[in-house]
Amino acid sequence: MKAAKLFFKKGFFWLTVLSVGCLFRLEGADLNRNGKVDPYEDSARPVEDRIEDLLGQMTLEEKTCQLATLYGTGRVLKDRLPTPSWKQEIWKDGIANIDEQLNGVPELGPASKRNFRTQVETINPLVWPPSSHAKALNEIQDWFKTQTRLGIPADFTNEGIRGLAHYRSTAFPSQQGVGASWNRELVRKIGEVTGKEARALGYTHVYSPVLDLSRDPRWGRVAECYSEDPYLVSELGLVQAQALRAAGVASTGKHFAVYSIPKGGRDGEARTDPHVAPREMETLYLWPWERVIRASGMQGVMSSYNDYDGVPISGSKEFLTTILRQRFGFRGYVVSDSDAVEYLASKHHVAADYKEACRQYLEAGGNVRTEFNSPSKFILPVRELVKEGKLSETVLNDRVRDVLRVKFELGLFDRPPVADPAQSDAVVHCAAHAEVAKDAARQSLVLLKNSKDILPLAKSVKRVFVCGPAADEYDTSVGRYGSFGGEVISVLAGVKKILPDAEVVYRLGCEYQDERWPLSEILPEPPSSSAQALLDEAVKAAQSAEVVIVVLGESRAMAGESKTRTSLDLPGHQNDLLRVLVKTGKPVVAVLLNGRSLSVNLLEEKASAILEAWYPGEYGGMAVAEALFGDVNPGGKLPVTFPRSVGQIEFNFPAKPKSQAGMGKKDDPNGAGDCLIEGALYPFGYGLSYTDFTYSSVKVQPTKIQAGQEVVVSIEVKNSGKREGDEVVQLYLKDLLSSVTTYEKVLRGFERVRLKPGEKKTLTFSLGRQDMELIDINNLRTVEPGEFVVELGSSSTDIRQSAQFQVVP
Repeated sequence: MKAAKLFFKKGFFWLTVLSVGCLFRLEGADLNRNGKVDPYEDSARPVEDRIEDLLGQMTLEEKTCQLATLYGTGRVLKDRLPTPSWKQEIWKDGIANIDEQLNGVPELGPASKRNFRTQVETINPLVWPPSSHAKALNEIQDWFKTQTRLGIPADFTNEGIRGLAHYRSTAFPSQQGVGASWNRELVRKIGEVTGKEARALGYTHVYSPVLDLSRDPRWGRVAECYSEDPYLVSELGLVQAQALRAAGVASTGKHFAVYSIPKGGRDGEARTDPHVAPREMETLYLWPWERVIRASGMQGVMSSYNDYDGVPISGSKEFLTTILRQRFGFRGYVVSDSDAVEYLASKHHVAADYKEACRQYLEAGGNVRTEFNSPSKFILPVRELVKEGKLSETVLNDRVRDVLRVKFELGLFDRPPVADPAQSDAVVHCAAHAEVAKDAARQSLVLLKNSKDILPLAKSVKRVFVCGPAADEYDTSVGRYGSFGGEVISVLAGVKKILPDAEVVYRLGCEYQDERWPLSEILPEPPSSSAQALLDEAVKAAQSAEVVIVVLGESRAMAGESKTRTSLDLPGHQNDLLRVLVKTGKPVVAVLLNGRSLSVNLLEEKASAILEAWYPGEYGGMAVAEALFGDVNPGGKLPVTFPRSVGQIEFNFPAKPKSQAGMGKKDDPNGAGDCLIEGALYPFGYGLSYTDFTYSSVKVQPTKIQAGQEVVVSIEVKNSGKREGDEVVQLYLKDLLSSVTTYEKVLRGFERVRLKPGEKKTLTFSLGRQDMELIDINNLRTVEPGEFVVELGSSSTDIRQSAQFQVVP
């Protein structure tokens, strides 16, 4: 070695070594500015060693600051960039995370406004372009690393369940729409895009995926859930979590646990009292969490508002420690859903006051309190609890360790949020990411009805009438927990683009809701004079058209957080619009843009065709038009059951044997009196195509196994129609005899496959111990000896092939 020199500048060391004409640089941060590289500052050391060294240097003030969120976007943190006053704020000693900083949400105003770009970019130029945002978060992070005593960085969190919750990021369909794709590879691409855009903008942690089950469609947040089925949720949620982590950001799952079925589906101020038996809770609601945490190493979990069997989750050591950490192996940090800690006192009344609620949350296993108020509201009581001996330092240190672990694993101590902000402009909503949004919109489409093969429509049509409240709107293609502010193609715009030479006439037809909604859901009345005028205009325009496309559904006032409904019917006068359009004698094609499964019985009876499009994201209207006119063959399948009536709820998959039989009565057309109406309007896994598929040659090998061994199932699928199309092959498993009553059948495999006319493929599925397990009469997880039936088909009720195998003692 010819020479070695040590330089110090701005809190960093550079060791320059010259040898044999080569130059090497070893870089380390002197975050505490003590003139040396401490173990926690050395990126080459094991994470656990770095944690313990840093924890040993932290004061009570610094530790407690790692247990609270600082809300950005003007909610709590009003400053866009650091100011001298920060030295007097509680975060002068650090902060666990900063949520939604500069993502543009408060500046946006009502999402339906179409001039929001000018609004946002004028009000806050740090939101856009992405390079400006990246520089801003780098500057904020630099403040924490250079202006706090130990230089502990902040974790920059943001929502991301349908694209990153940021202005002009890539906008995807709602998570329920993504669930309708039944496509793991598509979900991987969505997660990759979300993670890359988060990294480019400076966010280090994304709140996604939602692992709740949409078992009760009255609940407002079912649009945010992949499915009502735990297997489908776990498979897609796992891919999303893995993709986010592979992109270099942490993933936080929502909402742990048993959150999505509050009593009566009530949201808003309720969000509590799930009526779920212990075995059902384990088998359905905890399955996705265990699967995703174990297989992805997910670094975050959000604790929910609700109780379970009288114990609030956010104060439950059983859930937050025994189940989550000890059983599932979770090693990240828990954030509370907003107000979940306060609800221990104000709603659940298990804590005498907020200070006691703070103690219960931390002792149960919670790490970071996340609420829309100052972090001092939580930090100061926690300091008092420790000084008073009511909260042990052991608990405090354990909770801080988890937060620091994630920060070390993400590399926050060792690099800025964005290494090169200049490159960010080429990442966020780039052409490649927009292509993924297009693919997602297309693959989410589900064809529910196609009478006399009216679809696809001929492009030679000369005059098309497009109407309905969802035909020309932006609102439902964006979301509070996903992208907003970008270009959105409406169904009307999509049809016009597909048919440049045709006359495309548009009328509103009716509003989403009438003047008396939501009261009109239980006390409907005929249309008012103004509503009747809209209907009359639609009829007049329809009479001279060759085909009518009516776009119906729910506005964002009806679906989303705190948007519970009492009915599953189309709201307002949408059914009235359908009736008058059908009376014109024109073929009526219905498109649904909605946030939940709906009881569209009238559409099923009267419309010529029905296409389910969910809340489809930025490209949704174009995807719908492509499907209506044959450029796309819809291949999605329902991830949720569509009941015939709200009175059937709960009506979902999986279900216990005969638990959903006999849900009403109707006149028997054969004159035998009343008979039972059985079954759903559209069952789980249902979806039509413009082509046909045949199944053959099912094989199960071996046909006899011992508990714990695998079987391999193969099936041949052929496109026996005349168009290229996608089929979602679904595998269901039935346990014929068990020590406890279990589900009639369970989903245990699926594969979306694209086939040209005449093309065939052989698909294989593996079934292992977890697929055959149940919780037996002694509350033990086991694979019981006996016969199992494997069913393969196009939906949960459309089974094409089956075979059996036996588990022997």
